Amino acid sequence: MTDKPVREDKATAVAEITEQLKSSSAAVVTEYRGLTVSQITALRRSLGEGSSYRVAKNTLAKRAAEEAGMTGLDDLFSGPTALAFTTGDPVETAKGLKNFAKDHPALIIKGGFMDGKALNAAEVMKIADLESREVLLAKLAGAMKGNLTKAAGLFQAPLSQAARVVAALRDKHEARENG
Repeated sequence: MTDKPVREDKATAVAEITEQLKSSSAAVVTEYRGLTVSQITALRRSLGEGSSYRVAKNTLAKRAAEEAGMTGLDDLFSGPTALAFTTGDPVETAKGLKNFAKDHPALIIKGGFMDGKALNAAEVMKIADLESREVLLAKLAGAMKGNLTKAAGLFQAPLSQAARVVAALRDKHEARENG
């Protein structure tokens, strides 16, 4: 009789993890052995908006990954496992984990997935080294503004040049009439 509620709890946990995997733009698999509850709470806060951090049993996480159609993650589910899910900017979440791991070496980034593709730990670290979406958009906007300013200058140049030519011709014409 105690077996049934346990199975229901496991099925619920698998369904929740599956839904988080499907709705996330990326997830990172970590090992948290040696972190205290307060450190894990601090980690959750440091991940930023649109991110969550969940401790999961390996067998349930494997089953959820299979149900979500994600392959190549099985090797990551060993030892004390927790998943960082993001529905926002994956760079922000990866940076948060990387920075937290610098101060807390007990946190180990094992790998993850993004856009349906499995990632190893090195690839997650490369993502963490990228600039955030907002910074990239600001740089793009700045570059576009600079190009628009140049274009405006180029379009304006023939007009001002024509005005100078007309003024010079008028001055030359006036000089002939007066002189």
